[in-house]
Amino acid sequence: MITTVLAFLLTLGVLIVIHEYGHYRVAVACGVKVLRFSVGFGKVIWRRQSSPDATEFVLCALPLGGYVRMLDEREGGVLPSQLHQTFNRQPLGRRAAIVAAGPLANLALAVLLYAAAHWIGIDEPKAVLGPPVAQSAAERAGLRSGDWVRALATPGGEWQDVHSMTDLRWEVTQAALRQEKLELQVSRRDGGGSRTVVLDLSGLATREVDAQLMRTIGLGSPYSEPVLGDVKAGGPAAMAGLLTGDRVLKVDDTAIQDAQTLRERIRAAVREGRAQPQVWQVERSGQVLSVTVTPRVATDAAANDGKGASVGRIDAFVGQPPAMVTVRHGPIDGLALGVTRTWEVSSLTVTMLGRMLVGEASIKNLSGPLTIADYAGQSVSQGLAYYLGFLALVSVSLGVLNLLPLPMLDGGHLMYYIFEAVTGRPPSDLWLARLQRGGIAVLMLMMSVALYNDVARLLGAN
Repeated sequence: MITTVLAFLLTLGVLIVIHEYGHYRVAVACGVKVLRFSVGFGKVIWRRQSSPDATEFVLCALPLGGYVRMLDEREGGVLPSQLHQTFNRQPLGRRAAIVAAGPLANLALAVLLYAAAHWIGIDEPKAVLGPPVAQSAAERAGLRSGDWVRALATPGGEWQDVHSMTDLRWEVTQAALRQEKLELQVSRRDGGGSRTVVLDLSGLATREVDAQLMRTIGLGSPYSEPVLGDVKAGGPAAMAGLLTGDRVLKVDDTAIQDAQTLRERIRAAVREGRAQPQVWQVERSGQVLSVTVTPRVATDAAANDGKGASVGRIDAFVGQPPAMVTVRHGPIDGLALGVTRTWEVSSLTVTMLGRMLVGEASIKNLSGPLTIADYAGQSVSQGLAYYLGFLALVSVSLGVLNLLPLPMLDGGHLMYYIFEAVTGRPPSDLWLARLQRGGIAVLMLMMSVALYNDVARLLGAN
């Protein structure tokens, strides 16, 4: 819990400081006097000012944002000698540059963070597939358990290497949102038997970008060997004589090629509320043994659309951890990938916001501070490279969100400047007040939906 809170505060602190520093740095470069640089709102808990005429830097009690206050005639009296330092008297181009600098600073930070994660290297599951979901796009494409995806391309496009399961899922997600086909070069786990398959995502309905999307496409967990891990004393597996390291070859008449298939057979051992005995063939120290296993009956609350269902359990860890690969890139390639990933995530964010606006995507995709805090804690526990990647993702989201043409956001001010550039005059005070009220209403609605989604996810209802 403490790690999650600290990671969340660090995430907010870094992103807010970078965003506001973008505004501050460009304002100073344009000759605008900056009165205050604030991280957070509310009561000031730390303050620094080198001289009465210098910028005041403050840290406030509520760290959910920040601001840069510039000298402006619309907010109070200004000495005649300082009129040239006011924001409102700057040429249109300078005002636009100052406003845009915050979101652009977040996007630039994301590039560097993604690049740093690539330079450090991340241990990720190898792109070896588990069994495809029945009647899914992956099964129709001819993908099989144990297939190793080596490269992919859009029809007629250039082939690009697939470094890990994360790479594969990212590219498949983008293809699903574009509703297009993907060509995959696959081989067996040992590298032999290369072939090309076509994953047709053109008719796929995608309202939510989450783990369910991968299951809909048919790409579940990475391939895992059907080998038993820790066996709990007194459980069905132990009572049947199973041991850690046993490789399961068959369950009744079903050949077992991967851990996922074995889990499904165990779960399906319950009929009409009673567990059915199963005959297992296992390999142990080079010998093939036959044992009878009777799973116990348990309730899976998440099954049957949340209504719960009786399933089998053997009280043993089923499957070995998936094969891992370290994905690391050099300075130039890492930076180039940072630019590419920032652009792709920005484009995906805008696409999903647009689809939510017209009802083609679920508003469940909106996340708020609770989800961010949860993911921050998880990424920190996985290592520095994972946390940097998470920080980059949130930085992109913050940059894109602030560029939306909504009053109260930087994008709303840029919208006013576009109007001024076209008409030669700024919007009237009456329209500014109306747009401000509308913008506040939209932002409050978005925040309420995001917070509701956060709570629903924590309660397991979303």
